[in-house]
Amino acid sequence: MNTEAITSIKGIGEKTARLFQKLGVQTVEDLLHYYPRAYDAFLPPQPVSELAPETVAAVEGVLTKTADVLPYGRMKVTTAALRDISGLLTLTWYNMPYLKSALRSGERFVFRGRVVKKKGRMAMEQPLMYTPEEYGGLVNSMQPVYGQTKGLGNKTIAKAVSEALKGRRTEREYLPEDIRRRCGLAEYNFALEHIHFPGDGAELLFARKRLVFDEFFMFLVAVRLLKDRREDVQSPCPIAVSGEVRAAQEKLPFSLTGAQKRVLGEVYADLSGGRVMNRLIQGDVGSGKTIIAVLALLAAAYNGYQGALMVPTEVLARQHFESMEDLFGRLGLTARPILLTGSMTAKEKRLAYERIRCHEADIVIGTHALIQEKVVYDNLALVITDEQHRFGVSQREMLGNKGRRPHVLVMSATPIPRTLAIILYGDLDISVIDELPADRRPVKNCVVGTDYRENAYRFIEREVRAGRQAYVICPMVEASELLEAENVLDYSKTLREKLPSSIQVAYLHGKMKAQEKNRLMEQFAAGEIQVLVSTTVIEVGINVPNATVMMIENAERFGLAQLHQLRGRVGRGKEQSYCIMVDGSGQADTRERLAILNRSNDGFFIASEDLKLRGPGDIFGVRQSGELNFKLADIFTDAEILKCASREVKRLLDADPLLEEEENRELKNRLDVYLARRYEKLNL
Repeated sequence: MNTEAITSIKGIGEKTARLFQKLGVQTVEDLLHYYPRAYDAFLPPQPVSELAPETVAAVEGVLTKTADVLPYGRMKVTTAALRDISGLLTLTWYNMPYLKSALRSGERFVFRGRVVKKKGRMAMEQPLMYTPEEYGGLVNSMQPVYGQTKGLGNKTIAKAVSEALKGRRTEREYLPEDIRRRCGLAEYNFALEHIHFPGDGAELLFARKRLVFDEFFMFLVAVRLLKDRREDVQSPCPIAVSGEVRAAQEKLPFSLTGAQKRVLGEVYADLSGGRVMNRLIQGDVGSGKTIIAVLALLAAAYNGYQGALMVPTEVLARQHFESMEDLFGRLGLTARPILLTGSMTAKEKRLAYERIRCHEADIVIGTHALIQEKVVYDNLALVITDEQHRFGVSQREMLGNKGRRPHVLVMSATPIPRTLAIILYGDLDISVIDELPADRRPVKNCVVGTDYRENAYRFIEREVRAGRQAYVICPMVEASELLEAENVLDYSKTLREKLPSSIQVAYLHGKMKAQEKNRLMEQFAAGEIQVLVSTTVIEVGINVPNATVMMIENAERFGLAQLHQLRGRVGRGKEQSYCIMVDGSGQADTRERLAILNRSNDGFFIASEDLKLRGPGDIFGVRQSGELNFKLADIFTDAEILKCASREVKRLLDADPLLEEEENRELKNRLDVYLARRYEKLNL
């Protein structure tokens, strides 16, 4: 592994290195594993007559006259005209007057860029220019498109990756030959090079399959190690379900569904059964997982223990804390909850630490702050993490290490087919809440084209005037030079222009500082912001019952399971809610895929359909699910690779549990590095 600083790469100085750091890239190794988010396929030139608006294309022809440079406000606009055998095309560049000398009448070029329709005629804006020979060398190649940040464009990133690949030492293959043969996997060095610069689609898929396999394989080895540690571990904290908890359950202001009662029974049996509980509760958005967590925490409190609930955002932590305090007050319960988050002042944290240490708090609710070294629990017996994949195995294990073998309960609203859940959560028993409360109103859905936007804006305005709120989701933070998709920054400007000035529009994305994100989410939750334009950062971690509209731009770029997760942000209150999915592709098969969400609000059905529909080709369009924070792997698209990795981990560790055989030596070295980096605090 190359741990040299990124400044060791030719052409990268301190200033550029600081921009790379914003992308999480600090070393050469980080850069090599900063995979492209998409690929730009260079297709053969098209006749002018076959160009379609709003597409990226290439044309070859002869310039009919030398370019003109004309003033346009503060800009200078360069225009030229290209003719081929089928027609005439206008070419336009903004603030690039120096091109005039190269754009001379009678010269033959290939131009590649975005096609637009203006005044009934086809035009191409800001195209790149190639000689026919230059473009011929690029035809059918696939150029990488990376996630970018302001000041650091795609060309700079691609050049840095190319230099890093040229200067790197070839690594020894660490997967045994028989595993590679059985699973049809590329050699590691080949995969790393061709994930960045594939010669064609087949090479890309071959390289990607190997790196996806590695991600699954390493993760599943860690899961297996955890499972081996936990087998039949006796609990030092048996938790009997007291009369107070039974009474509280009976006095709840709503009735539990049959599925909730079944799962609660499984949790109670684990807590009192003598072994340490390690259970996952899977339940769709709104299925009522939280009340099961609350009752389990109450059971721990009334047995004299402490319990902890870790959630992914401060806003959600505060919402859980306030609703728990309200519920306990109404039911006359004496259990004492406390809130602990990173944004609290130093004094507030000190007071919270003291209350936790002295057991003046029975239930601790918070974010990652719960696993800080300064937090000392008094007899921690139950650890609950909400939205398990947002933390990962290591963080919930770190929280578990705060007590003496506490019971562990993890909850997820991400619907995963059971066959895959058993593999991914191999160290956990699985419970499923497969029933929604009777009073839950289904979200009304529609899949529309981009021509519906004006109607959608008017609908959002009507809902806001009626006192409600809306989300608008975009797949990107800011405009990209190569990827065509709606972005948060530009879209929020558009909405401010389209909607009345009395409607507060704000934007939110993952690159913001945590404090700013929390402030905006709290303002939205409080109703101070009416329309929130966001990336998928709001997929979990905020509960706003007053939000009734979810509009998702470029819905074709998301997997069905993730779209279902996103629309789960609405439909949480008494009012009817709506999800508007805007399909920017115009493709019939894409519209058919999205229509599945019209037919069902059942997350498990949708996840199963997603699994059936997605194939290798979807890596070019459908956004990765983000499940369990894999860089490349997607549990739906790559389900077969996941199953193969699971079989190979079992075969390998059953035969050689300590990886002592000579053929596994290189693999053990790689695993040691992986485990040290991801689980260094776990003593695995």
